[in-house]
Amino acid sequence: MHDIRWIRDNPEAFDAALAARGREPLAASLLALDDARKAAVSTLQAAQERRNAASREIGQAMGQKDMARADALKAEVAALKDRMAEAEVTEKAASADLIAALEVIPNLPLADVPVGPDETANVERHRFGTPRVIDGAKEHFELGEALGQMDFEVAAKLSGARFVLLKKHLARMERALAQFMLDLHTDTHGYTEINPPVLVKDAAPYGTGQLPKAAEDMFVTREGLWLTPTAEVTLTNMVAQEIVAEDVLPLRLTAATQCFRSEAGAAGRDTRGMLRQHQFLKVELVSITAPEQSLDEHERMLACAEEVLKRLDLHYRVVTLCTGDMGFSARKTYDIEVWLPGQKAYREISSCSVCGDFQARRMNARYRPKATDNKQPAPQFVHTLNGSGTAVGRALIAVMETYQQDGGAIAVPAVLQPYMGGLTRIEKA
Repeated sequence: MHDIRWIRDNPEAFDAALAARGREPLAASLLALDDARKAAVSTLQAAQERRNAASREIGQAMGQKDMARADALKAEVAALKDRMAEAEVTEKAASADLIAALEVIPNLPLADVPVGPDETANVERHRFGTPRVIDGAKEHFELGEALGQMDFEVAAKLSGARFVLLKKHLARMERALAQFMLDLHTDTHGYTEINPPVLVKDAAPYGTGQLPKAAEDMFVTREGLWLTPTAEVTLTNMVAQEIVAEDVLPLRLTAATQCFRSEAGAAGRDTRGMLRQHQFLKVELVSITAPEQSLDEHERMLACAEEVLKRLDLHYRVVTLCTGDMGFSARKTYDIEVWLPGQKAYREISSCSVCGDFQARRMNARYRPKATDNKQPAPQFVHTLNGSGTAVGRALIAVMETYQQDGGAIAVPAVLQPYMGGLTRIEKA
């Protein structure tokens, strides 16, 4: 959510940032809505002040036995009450119009974000390792089905398209990947593990920016609870409506959860295999920081996500997303794209974003700065960050395709072997 006061002070900068996002200028229309809200507030305040003054004058008139004046003032007070009720309705409607306009406007990009319309304008930042050359490399679904441990037909019978049923060692490897990632992030990177619910009320996805813009890409129950598309929703909202002490920042949280997305805009894309599923496992990283910490924390979060792939010895590259490819709530985003030998292509496995105070304003999440010179500063909005640490299903795909052996077996990466009971190789029974 944007600060209308900042927009009023910086209308040209606001519109220029929206233009970088490919959006039309909106400052003038937003300020007109705010002017209407302010006018309604002024009308209400003037009516309240006059009502209070008239009420005092009634007492004076009664004391002076001037009943005619007292009756006239009483009639005026009654009329003012009606006018105040109308002004309250007008003010609420004007405020609602302003919020409705603000809540669908994306975050503004940082100055160093490349400008462009789509992924073709993303800028590569760096790479790790080199692509593995595998003659006749197969894709993950070919390998998994040949092993008899990846079943899309049974999943379709149970749930429909874009679901998968993993069996035996591949099921265990997915679990092993999640455990490995959580252990790395908690033991080495200092994140606190959380096991959150995956059903949330409207306020949670609204706070992180999925609602109202991305409602069509989410699942909702009959009771009106939303299935979380990412643990970002729950972890970030842990500080919603709170004022935290500055000395507890940064808060670093991680969770492995099932995630649910309708993939409404992905018709015809990645229909084979488990790259784009309605339900998938992901390890999420979330940081809550003071404003001056957030950019450094963004670099740190990226390094934490990269370490997962380094320890798995998977080749990847990091790209900075352009303005047209960033998510709604992001100010700047790094994508980690892992190399898939079967596809002979890079595919996103992690997305790390810094959001500034954009989500915090929607959630009313603040921190109390430390007192200076015996003065307690007013609470300020926190900054929020989120990233995949990483997408577990896509990590499974990358491991399968990268570590495939002649005959269709899958070698188990060394870091996963302790989580696999010492198993070094997955083969068909």
